[in-house]
Amino acid sequence: MAVLELEGDTALVSPVRRRGRRLGGLFVAALFWVVLIGLAAILANVLPIVSPTDMDFLGKRAPPSAAHLLGTDQLGRDMLSRLIYGARISLTVGLLSPVIGLVIGGALGMLAGYFGGRFEALTVGGVDVLLAFPPLVFALAVTAYLGQSALNITLVIGVLSIPAFTRVARAVTLSLAQREFVVAAQTLGATHMRILLRELLPNVALPLMAFFLLAVAVTIVVEGALSFLGLGVPPPAPSWGSMIGEGRESLDIAPWLAFLPAGFMFATVLAFNVIGDTLRALTDPRPGAL
Repeated sequence: MAVLELEGDTALVSPVRRRGRRLGGLFVAALFWVVLIGLAAILANVLPIVSPTDMDFLGKRAPPSAAHLLGTDQLGRDMLSRLIYGARISLTVGLLSPVIGLVIGGALGMLAGYFGGRFEALTVGGVDVLLAFPPLVFALAVTAYLGQSALNITLVIGVLSIPAFTRVARAVTLSLAQREFVVAAQTLGATHMRILLRELLPNVALPLMAFFLLAVAVTIVVEGALSFLGLGVPPPAPSWGSMIGEGRESLDIAPWLAFLPAGFMFATVLAFNVIGDTLRALTDPRPGAL
């Protein structure tokens, strides 16, 4: 009997271990990069680097050297310093914007999936309307009216992320609303608020957090695209997207001005995608997800 149990446990655990061995190194590398770039952005003021706005017109487009480890840009500003300070903008917008979608969209999706009826129809209709509105036009209208700033960009992208989180939360809630533990809580006389917070929210939270990490990666790209188009944080504040836009004019003589911020953005987006996808796979209850 013990042998059978041991064999059964091995049969169940071995796919997880095999997946852990296959994704372990990539996941650790992604987590290391996110922690490294996050700490660099937080501690930028105390790091031994020069100001990202200090200009040296005699050292414009200088290649990497001991004085400037990653070279200088077209105005003689240190690239390493601008990349670190640019991470502040990209990560701040990338992390805060999905929080808006997570809180508002997650709440709307759970309520729509649990109560159904007219509220669900109204919520789904509102989400469809927001999805039909061109996001670039919305971003242009808001920035033109309120001005270009990190706060306004965060609000714009956050509002645009609400429909995606609403759909994810609604789909997960629909799959759980008729499960045994929810029916048992209703039978015992639990209130709707208690069922939503104690029974459904813990089960909806993990899929939403996995989607949140994927949304962070998408948001970093969106913020970079807006900055590239001149709709992001105005200069002289550095942003990876604006650095790519500035560097495209010097591709023939100083290609690192565009490739370095693009590489940092690519590595960060890939890291968040790997972490989010791994978390999604671990929280997927289907046996095939193991």
